[in-house]
Amino acid sequence: MHTIGTPLLWGSFAVVVLIMLAIDLLLQGRRGAHTMSLRQAAIWSLVWITLSLLFSAAFWWYLDGSLGRATANTQTLAFLTGYILEKALAVDNVFVWLMLFSYFSVPANLQRRVLIYGVLGAIVLRTLMIFAGSWLVTQFSWILYLFGAFLLFTGIKMALAKEGHQSPGDKPVVRWLRRHLRMTDRLEGEKFFVRKNGLLFATPLLLVLVMVELSDVIFAVDSIPAIFAVTTDPFIVLTSNLFAILGLRAMYFLLANVAERFSMLKYGLAIVLIFIGFKMLIIDIWHIPVSISLSVIGAILTLTLLINAWVNHRNDRRSQRK
Repeated sequence: MHTIGTPLLWGSFAVVVLIMLAIDLLLQGRRGAHTMSLRQAAIWSLVWITLSLLFSAAFWWYLDGSLGRATANTQTLAFLTGYILEKALAVDNVFVWLMLFSYFSVPANLQRRVLIYGVLGAIVLRTLMIFAGSWLVTQFSWILYLFGAFLLFTGIKMALAKEGHQSPGDKPVVRWLRRHLRMTDRLEGEKFFVRKNGLLFATPLLLVLVMVELSDVIFAVDSIPAIFAVTTDPFIVLTSNLFAILGLRAMYFLLANVAERFSMLKYGLAIVLIFIGFKMLIIDIWHIPVSISLSVIGAILTLTLLINAWVNHRNDRRSQRK
């Protein structure tokens, strides 16, 4: 697989990720810090975004000195585009987590451990899927057309989807686990397993963790092909993905109390997926530059947020009149 990543770049990235994980797990995830306030979540979200931008600046500086200004500009722009794309698509994943915690009645002080394992699992799964996807693209270039068609279909389906999907408790994997595992009727603190009368029982928190990991696999099937429309370089695909994932816990607590005010976001994300799918399907006719892709994605998301703000304002005024 051809990649811009050198041993120095891969090693530096690994060190940064380990430091960020240590910060996330040791500082945020320590016992006693069961949840984050809105202010703390906003600060940590800003920290993760700032670190990602600092990494992109260091990436540009290294490429500028070793491969020239043109390569540095192109590759750094690809990283930023992939990061913004993955960050935006990750918001939908957070909303699914909110639904899962609500359905299984997991209080905020017990969500910490599930989110920690959820992020760690997402890092491992995304890494495996990205390298597998990069190998497939290298061996079978025509697979980009399949990715494009899939994203186009997914975007249209997302835009037309109605509310009131099947509840998490009715999912086949949940029913299978409940049939094949001894399970307690209620949560047992942060424990995934407990021992009673010499027998090992799973707790409902294990079901939540399984569904969180499964949801990330499902969303990765959308997001990873999407970033391959920006670049097929495994270094840029992996770094932009993982930097977007590392701030997911803070993003979750940031959005936990305001999720219902982002009702229009799914339509914006759907349009982004449709655009990316279309971009991949016409790649041999017109290769849309990364700068244009970044501008289009940014414009779609900005317009979506503005429309969402207008809708919320209108709904608030209607509520005040009643």
